[in-house]
Amino acid sequence: MHLLVTGGNGFIGRRLCDRAVADGHEVTSVARTGPPAQRHRGPWAADVTWLTADVFSPDTWRDALRSVDCVVHAVGTISETPDAGVTFERTNGDSAIVAALEAERAGVDRFVYISSVAKPPLVGRAYITARRRAERAIADLDMAIVVPRFGPVYGPDQPHFPRAVNWLCTAIGAVEPVARRLGDARPIAVDRAAAATYRLATMATPPASPVTAGTLADLA
Repeated sequence: MHLLVTGGNGFIGRRLCDRAVADGHEVTSVARTGPPAQRHRGPWAADVTWLTADVFSPDTWRDALRSVDCVVHAVGTISETPDAGVTFERTNGDSAIVAALEAERAGVDRFVYISSVAKPPLVGRAYITARRRAERAIADLDMAIVVPRFGPVYGPDQPHFPRAVNWLCTAIGAVEPVARRLGDARPIAVDRAAAATYRLATMATPPASPVTAGTLADLA
């Protein structure tokens, strides 16, 4: 199977690529900054095709879709820098729509959009409205659409959370009865989030979307 991961050098994306390579799949990553930093690369990285390209410039990566079976969209942010073109509407919403339309045009069978169950604390409402807008926009495209909605994803080198928040999520996630009480908003370790996303990308018949905490925990 050939997977293309947009944002394959990121927090969840690179772990997904690692897992897919380990299982013998062909993997291509599309990211503005190419491969991950050296400290985040293992032997698996040599087996990934790293394309340095912007999702918003599909002419630079469109040809890579020709043999792809599934696109996993792992692009997202919880902070905005409008002067650099990084907004929730653009990064969390529009990027998914662009990637999904390109995948549909290329005849890709499945599109997995990594989404969120809710906005993180102290983050603007536009974070989640952009994600829901993208989910609605791609729902009826001519391919299988799978949308995992994760709660807070924690783990080593979490690039978005303050250290204290990452520590708190780690502590909660380590105690299953406590994590379960949070329902769909339960924190999940990044390795488990990547494993669940990988399963959704490669399993014969994925569950109906949106896919939320209970199902995602089982898949991980």
